[in-house]
Amino acid sequence: AAGIEPGEDVIIYPHSYVPECNQLMLPFLTLVSLAELERNPTVKEEIQSGLANGKMKTVNAGMLTYPVHQACDILFCKGSVVPAGKDQLPHIELTRTIARRFNEKYCKDTEPVFPEPSVLLSKTPSILGLDGSQKMSKSRGNAIMLCATEDETAKLIKKAKTDGERRITFDPVNRPEVANLLMLISLCTKEEPQAIAERIGEGGGGMLKNTLTEALNEALRPLRQKRAELEKNMDYINSVLEDGARRAREIASVTLDQVRKAMNMKI
Repeated sequence: AAGIEPGEDVIIYPHSYVPECNQLMLPFLTLVSLAELERNPTVKEEIQSGLANGKMKTVNAGMLTYPVHQACDILFCKGSVVPAGKDQLPHIELTRTIARRFNEKYCKDTEPVFPEPSVLLSKTPSILGLDGSQKMSKSRGNAIMLCATEDETAKLIKKAKTDGERRITFDPVNRPEVANLLMLISLCTKEEPQAIAERIGEGGGGMLKNTLTEALNEALRPLRQKRAELEKNMDYINSVLEDGARRAREIASVTLDQVRKAMNMKI
């Protein structure tokens, strides 16, 4: 619905349908230290947030090793460019480290098995949630879901955090909450946030939120319509996922075979 069409060069698959990815975890885990995993700033932030809001009682190994699992997702298909948000940069760097260390350790006299992927950032690599302080995230409860109705979107935006100043200005440093809503409008309309702020001016937070509601619902309307159409054809959805899983497993199987051969584990 968001514009990613399955085809010869595009594979869409459920992650859990490609168990070969999990088999890369063990060799990859031997290439990173516990200290490296604990230093990952994104993981540290997730842990601190989870402990603070009570959603996490203790830190489990799955949380610490999640970036390694992401490396498996990238490297099983030998991804060379990864579209990502700014918060994912540490994960991509760890993926590069794992690829480099594997090649150095096991491919001294042969062609490298893995590329060191680069990252592709958009013009807005980090989108804050409606609280204006943390990245937009379903788990943090500060997100607008793409599948939300227009009325649900309006209700969520009404609760968005702003500040006590009436005049709307674009000042990301001193007015991050207001600046975030202006940036969201800008993403939808392609209008510069400074121009949006000047246009709203003394209209205050109410006009700012109304402007965002109209812009976001307008931008998401085609996507939501396409999603509603796709929901009526689950046979098509399932066929796309099943075909994607089959193709992904074929790729993963070849990569896993190369890994075993490089590590002298192939019989």
